[in-house]
Amino acid sequence: MSTASNRAPAEADAPRSAAVQGDAAGRVLHGHSAPPLVAHIIHRLDVGGMENGLVNLINHMPADRYRHAIVCMTDYTDFSRNIRRDDVRLYGLHKREGKDLGVHARLWRVLRLLRPDIVHTRNLATLEAQVTAALAGVRRRVHGEHGWDVSDLDGSNAKNRRLRRLVRPLVGEYIALSRQQLDYLQRAVLVSPLRLTHVCNGVDTGRFHPPSAGREALPAPELAPAGDDALVIGAAMRMQAVKGPDVLLEAFLALLDRVPDARRRLRLALIGDGPMLPGLRRRVEAAGAAGTVWLPGMRGDVPALMRAMDLFVVPSHAEGICNTILEAMASGLPVIATEVGGNPDLVVPGVTGTLVPAGDPQRLADALEQGVRDVERLRAQGRAARDLAARSFSLSAMVEGYMAVYDRILARA
Repeated sequence: MSTASNRAPAEADAPRSAAVQGDAAGRVLHGHSAPPLVAHIIHRLDVGGMENGLVNLINHMPADRYRHAIVCMTDYTDFSRNIRRDDVRLYGLHKREGKDLGVHARLWRVLRLLRPDIVHTRNLATLEAQVTAALAGVRRRVHGEHGWDVSDLDGSNAKNRRLRRLVRPLVGEYIALSRQQLDYLQRAVLVSPLRLTHVCNGVDTGRFHPPSAGREALPAPELAPAGDDALVIGAAMRMQAVKGPDVLLEAFLALLDRVPDARRRLRLALIGDGPMLPGLRRRVEAAGAAGTVWLPGMRGDVPALMRAMDLFVVPSHAEGICNTILEAMASGLPVIATEVGGNPDLVVPGVTGTLVPAGDPQRLADALEQGVRDVERLRAQGRAARDLAARSFSLSAMVEGYMAVYDRILARA
């Protein structure tokens, strides 16, 4: 992986022209035409579901089919080190908060120098870049809808809908990760079905897998010792309102009062960082539940942590296609998730888990109680979840889906 600057991402300037021109000149390698170049335009390359999907896509796409560059409207973080290919260029454009017309001038210069065969924007935050790409002369343009904007959780905002409709003629192909977004693009944005493709995220079933012999130990010495019949409820998310960590915490606290011997037997592991984390920790202390709830912040060992869980919960108020659901399923975990976005595309009620209404701690507590009172049923659902993840949500299927879109738009143009 190469970057546009040797300085830290937060300090990097717009890409140096010599470096970018060298990439454009690299279209001919050893006397042969290089594979087509896809410029992925995203808001920021950091820990997140969409970003993880992009990294997986690049890492698993055959290098002789497509080359890649990632253009971040803001910047990128150490998460970029997860990119395993050394031919991927990163660019940080350092967009300022609010309106920043200058960032489009910087983007235009990058695209004119890169001369990508395809530009692929993602989510509402980069939709305007379709206009800049057209002005830069990029004829083949793809847009992906991965999830809802945090200020518009169901796509009903009139201003956002107008923007999507205005830009629609510039987009050659759309990719929707969930069937809800597929329907929204047809119904509300009036996108022709001929320009729409549903491509679900894939999961690395080699990295995320069930424990080989019994549940692994949770590395949380600050928790009170639990009995042999302990049951670990887990979640991994960004600690922000749209993800609903407070809903899960309140449901768990209610569960402690419902289930006999719960404080000895039940543990909650809430993995992740974000603005709500300090308040969640205060709530745990106020409830006298410090020995039962683990809030470690960001962790780099999520696959191992999932192998220490018995049940996984996704309490979000909105989702596209939730990568952590797929990772939990691949880890052999039953999943309780809110019935929003693409969650119903992944969780089969009664077979691999349970769907509950969003924002309702009592209904979530009901589902948790059913699970902890019937552990054998949970284990059966976990086995079914692993089987479904391996059979229907492979990384190879995701990569083939994206390459089919890229191949089609190149052939059409």
